[in-house]
Amino acid sequence: MDSNEEIPEGTVQNILDQESLKWIFVGGKGGVGKTTCSSILSILLARVRTSVLIISTDPAHNLGDAFQQRFTKSPTLVSGFSNLYAMEVDPTVENEDTSDGFLSDLANSIPGIDEAMSFAEMLKLVQTMDYSVIVFDTAPTGHTLRLLQFPSTLEKGLAKMMSLRNRFGGLLTQMTRLFGVEDEFNEDTLLGKLDSMKDVIQQVNKQFKDPDLTTFVCVCIPEFLSLYETERLVQELTKFEIDAHNIIINQVIFDEEVVESKLLKARTRMQQKYLEQFYMLYDDFHITKLPLLPEEVCGVEALKAFSHNFISPYRPRLDRGTVEEVEQRVATLTEQLKIAEEELERLKKGKQKV
Repeated sequence: MDSNEEIPEGTVQNILDQESLKWIFVGGKGGVGKTTCSSILSILLARVRTSVLIISTDPAHNLGDAFQQRFTKSPTLVSGFSNLYAMEVDPTVENEDTSDGFLSDLANSIPGIDEAMSFAEMLKLVQTMDYSVIVFDTAPTGHTLRLLQFPSTLEKGLAKMMSLRNRFGGLLTQMTRLFGVEDEFNEDTLLGKLDSMKDVIQQVNKQFKDPDLTTFVCVCIPEFLSLYETERLVQELTKFEIDAHNIIINQVIFDEEVVESKLLKARTRMQQKYLEQFYMLYDDFHITKLPLLPEEVCGVEALKAFSHNFISPYRPRLDRGTVEEVEQRVATLTEQLKIAEEELERLKKGKQKV
């Protein structure tokens, strides 16, 4: 980036301001806080959009835990909102309507075809609903990348199925009639189903590659494996022609908040090294840093309270070297000394008894 160019703001305000967005994917390595981030993003979007749907495509659903509410595979209104809905779907579950015949088994033997068909069916359903924007709380990186490949996976599967039908269709029909199991094999139903998805596939594929309609938000933590996974994810998204210009770095320990803990100081130094690498690699991204908290962010009120860190950069409560900061350190050390003295007194009494 040119030194004269302005560094992108470290918030997600750009996403809230982009009114044309229809699909927002939130993904990254497992355990970095994707569900919390996608939940808060959907809450913020509900303030500026007419209707928002958040969908969990992770088989290990956590949306219910984040909002402390039970969700199903149908859109459910989130408590406390009039325009925010949530649903949990499992793309790995085979569609119940799929034929049980020979060609069905053959179709499912094509890598990823079952997930792709389920995901396509879900998107087909979602497209019939009038939501202003849809947020996807995705599974860990590998699963998400397979999901984003679903348009090309389905197109390849459809081409292969049509090719097999053209080559062996007549033979299969004769065999099924001969053995009296024509209804069971019913390849026309499956092929018709795949063919009917073609328009949905092409439309969604086109939308996913349109930066005005789709963006991907990468969530990570300032550690080596997460940095590596984020780099891999960004490269794959570039390959799929899917826009990504936001990174959320979660669980950051701010140096100003470290008191007298050797462990925290060591973790801060380690994190700082990877934070510098993030800024060096993604100097044209909006990088949002979120603080490590002493408690979980669960429930609508907690999510709302934490959401301000997404739209204005987090500021530690006290600056180093100020009177207030030194006073707080003295108070903390005094409290620690008091606890240590009480523990010493208990140990001395216990020793005397022995």
